Amino acid sequence: MAKQYKFDLKRPHQFFGLGFGLGLSPIAPGTFGTLAALPLIFITANYPLWLQIVFAIVISVFGLWVCGQTAKDVQVHDHPAIVWDEVAGFYITMLGAALSWQSLIVGFLLFRFFDIVKPGPIKMLDKRLHGGFGIMVDDVLAGIFSLICVQALFKTGVLTG
Repeated sequence: MAKQYKFDLKRPHQFFGLGFGLGLSPIAPGTFGTLAALPLIFITANYPLWLQIVFAIVISVFGLWVCGQTAKDVQVHDHPAIVWDEVAGFYITMLGAALSWQSLIVGFLLFRFFDIVKPGPIKMLDKRLHGGFGIMVDDVLAGIFSLICVQALFKTGVLTG
């Protein structure tokens, strides 16, 4: 029988660390948790790029604390329910993108690909780093890889949307 972990969404760090509760999904918590970035993406979509970047830095630094503290609470380094790192990564993916259903789907799929497959330096960092930084860094890097791909695909006209 799988161990049950006690999460408490009334604790602010767990509420955010668990992606507003979406990380508690019994199937694919990382995928569902990634969706928690959508309100943040929509709210800041018309902000200047520099402000979106500042916001990405803020949610990433905030993630160091909420992910680290939530992991400490359940004594599991990167419990699958902890998804604020996915929120930050998907937000980074969509920086400066012209929002459309096409760009959101492509960005989402690219981010999930890089987050799950963890090519090259993403896998290396994921294995070597611990705590809130270790939880966050691989998803931030996956977000940066995805951001580059989204910008390349849509800015060059390979994809439109």
